Amino acid sequence: MPALPDPIWPVILLAVISFGDALLCLRPAAFIAKCLEDVHWPRRYWWVLSPVKFAAAAGLVAGIWVPYIGLITSAALVLYFIVAIAMHIRARDFGRNLFVNATGMLVVCVLTLIVSF
Repeated sequence: MPALPDPIWPVILLAVISFGDALLCLRPAAFIAKCLEDVHWPRRYWWVLSPVKFAAAAGLVAGIWVPYIGLITSAALVLYFIVAIAMHIRARDFGRNLFVNATGMLVVCVLTLIVSF
């Protein structure tokens, strides 16, 4: 297993997605706010999402040059989306947010982890 990602493009794509998602969470877009409400995520913690997602984007980019940072960040994103899916299931939110957003992102993160690391 190489310490650095190969190929790099899935890591860059995931970093761009994470960065965009972080921007959308700064002042949560309506669909994100609805999702957070549907899973009963307390409003007082909404602010945490953007820094976590910006850190994920930064960790992925740094991982292109620094051994294992990208791998650890990719694994952390897989865990993040497993927790997100669990929150949707716990809240009985079986709609688009679970099956398209959270599950789709889990698939992207798992594929990035498998293909690049």
